[in-house]
Amino acid sequence: MNDRPKLKIPLETHDLILEITNITLLVGIWLYVISNYSNLPETIPTHFNAKGEPDDTGSKILLWILPIISLVTFGLIYFISKKPHIHNYMVNINEENAFKNYKLSSRFLRYTNLFCLFLFSAIVYQTVELAKGHNPNILGTPFLIFTLVFPFIGIAIIFYYQKKINS
Repeated sequence: MNDRPKLKIPLETHDLILEITNITLLVGIWLYVISNYSNLPETIPTHFNAKGEPDDTGSKILLWILPIISLVTFGLIYFISKKPHIHNYMVNINEENAFKNYKLSSRFLRYTNLFCLFLFSAIVYQTVELAKGHNPNILGTPFLIFTLVFPFIGIAIIFYYQKKINS
């Protein structure tokens, strides 16, 4: 890994849109919690079953855990995406293939960030709305299936492009 080239991968329009979307979701999570927190009851849902129904409750202060975890997750993935020379690859990285592999890996991490922020957004929304007495039920079985299947689709896509750029 020490002999890998250290390249700065410029953001293309696609990457810039992903970054802006990720930052917008992160800010949205925080603003949504901040704007609704004072109007929530002292006890809120803190866990959901596979049907999206709350099966545990706790203090509303626990709601802050979700924006904090989303901020930490975003920050770590963002930082790691800027250091593609430290990522794991299925091929040996050299001067000829570094740029394409680094670009693919960094982009995949931006999508991973998007997926994580989407999950946190949905959980925060469901928690707040249920605490307010509404029942949006967005965390039901279709959501669960999506969260289980989507990562495998992403992995399949990365394998495909990894093979394509290294053939």
